[in-house]
Amino acid sequence: MKKWIALLMSMLMLLACCVGCGAKKPEEPAQEPVAEKAIPTPKPEPVVVPNPLTGEPLNNADAVNNRPVAVMLNNIHYAMPQHGVSDADMIFEFNVEGGITRMVGFFQEPDKVGTIGSVRSARPCFVETVLGMDAFYAHCGGSQEALNMIYNLGIDDLNATEGVFWRDAERAKTMDYEHTLMTSGENLANYIAGSDWRLQHNADYEYPITYVEDGTPANGTDANHVAVRFSNYKTGTFDYNAKNGKYMIGQYDSEYIDGNTGNQVGVTNLLVLRTTVYDSGDSKGHMVIDLQGSGDGMFFCGGKAIEINWEKAEMSDPFTYYLTDGTPLSLGVGHTYVCVIANDADVTVE
Repeated sequence: MKKWIALLMSMLMLLACCVGCGAKKPEEPAQEPVAEKAIPTPKPEPVVVPNPLTGEPLNNADAVNNRPVAVMLNNIHYAMPQHGVSDADMIFEFNVEGGITRMVGFFQEPDKVGTIGSVRSARPCFVETVLGMDAFYAHCGGSQEALNMIYNLGIDDLNATEGVFWRDAERAKTMDYEHTLMTSGENLANYIAGSDWRLQHNADYEYPITYVEDGTPANGTDANHVAVRFSNYKTGTFDYNAKNGKYMIGQYDSEYIDGNTGNQVGVTNLLVLRTTVYDSGDSKGHMVIDLQGSGDGMFFCGGKAIEINWEKAEMSDPFTYYLTDGTPLSLGVGHTYVCVIANDADVTVE
């Protein structure tokens, strides 16, 4: 019996050892640390800097304080088409002689423009306009009074400057020599950049125009067709296109075409300014146009029209525009066309 008890105890002890010393659980494999997902850094919103002459975003924000370039444009009938006018931020048109008009186009970023022209001679009214805009002035010669003003006022001008202008051989086949002078935005920009002229506006210069997305005048009257009569020779027409929100321009009983694109030129804003205009009485019939002071006019945008007032207190001031109650006028974002006409000139609005 003692033997059986001893055997049973031995078996129980062996069983206890087996249970206590059971096989170890296999170790779990070490887990790789989970990398935290990188949170992408949000890209900063692009800085939109508006063109001071249109309110549209500039291609180069650094150009916002640059002085614009003004180019004198031929507008005689048989010298059409003009080139580069659809890229002009602003165009001013005046009666210069014998009923013929000329224009000056302003370009804030001339390096973005192709061929411009044809380029003609300066007149006092254009010199005053260029001075008020603190612009460089590209032209070919001028009346003696205009040339004297350019010199005395210290205007930085490119007067048919060699390497900047050229004579267009194709135009020469059908036009007189004086209608063949062309330039380009790139040529103008490169010449100015390499000059010793002041490239930017002075700190105290401020162009006094503001722009809004919809410049349609409140309480304006319908103005889908506008005809502005400069003289027996030239009437400009402006027809509102509701699809693109622009006044499409015509003259000489046809569309006003940009020779660079072959397309009709359209603008968001049309301004008609009235002032004293009279024949100087000289042998060439040069017109005298009074730009200093103030006057009345009309503003067209979005197919509507309102009466306005304009002011240019000093020769060196830009044009400013006001509602008849004295509130500053805001233009619609886009390009602008300004017709300066005699007080008694006909303007038809339909």
